[in-house]
Amino acid sequence: MRQAPPPTLGDYCRALPQHLLPQHALSRLVHAVTRSRRPWLRKRLIDGFLNRFPVELSEAERENPGDYDSFNDFFSRALKPDARPLANAPVLSPVDGRISQLGQISAGRLFQAKRRWYRFEELLGRSGRQTDFENGRFCTIYLAPHNYHRIHMPMSGQLTALRHLPGRLFSVNPATTRVIPGLFARNERVVAEFDTKYGPMAVVMVGALLVGSIETVWTGEITPPTRLQARELPLPPASQRALAQGAELGRFNMGSTVILMLPEGAPAFDRRLYPTAALRMGQALVQGD
Repeated sequence: MRQAPPPTLGDYCRALPQHLLPQHALSRLVHAVTRSRRPWLRKRLIDGFLNRFPVELSEAERENPGDYDSFNDFFSRALKPDARPLANAPVLSPVDGRISQLGQISAGRLFQAKRRWYRFEELLGRSGRQTDFENGRFCTIYLAPHNYHRIHMPMSGQLTALRHLPGRLFSVNPATTRVIPGLFARNERVVAEFDTKYGPMAVVMVGALLVGSIETVWTGEITPPTRLQARELPLPPASQRALAQGAELGRFNMGSTVILMLPEGAPAFDRRLYPTAALRMGQALVQGD
């Protein structure tokens, strides 16, 4: 399996200023600006983004940039129904992006980067069920700015827990991931846990620098506002907790990372997958039953 590159001096230099930035204040400012409906600002932001990033607007339900009410409306755009066909596989990629890391959960730890690990109960923000993902598998997927930013179900499941965990807002780009210890367990995040045919599954939506908010289909926008305490979010009525494979689960308003956790006994990841490999939502992640 290919490995991600080791950290460089440049990685450390780029990460250092993030410790000093007013991360949440900057993110709240971005939240306000990207939701502005002022025509001149909306147009300038969208045009500037399209000039910088390779956005495939031909896949979007609204192909004309002028049809969006705000930059955030454009950024979190829906795709045409046939833009992401679902593979015939037990577990699918929940998002478009690139694999940051994938592998086995061992001794309660997930691999972040060379010489950097973090514990899954810290990531999930709970304790007391310390073995449900032991010897399971994880896949960390980084969403670049140009990617489709809605999150979908990797497989069918019944929601069992929904949790908001406040924290820092470090960038989650590959360079920062290589140098900041425990990054994903330190950043603000929303955890959705499910019961599936293979056992428990967790989809962790990790916030990042300038990420204006995270939403789920049950709650709408969860962050901001910024909260200092972790909180269990109320579950929806039982009739609304089940989601089919491929159904929309949530979305990022600005880019970030999703961590998928599967239990022991779930199908193994496809051997052709490796760190830095590109993924499309609906692509098969596993070899099969």
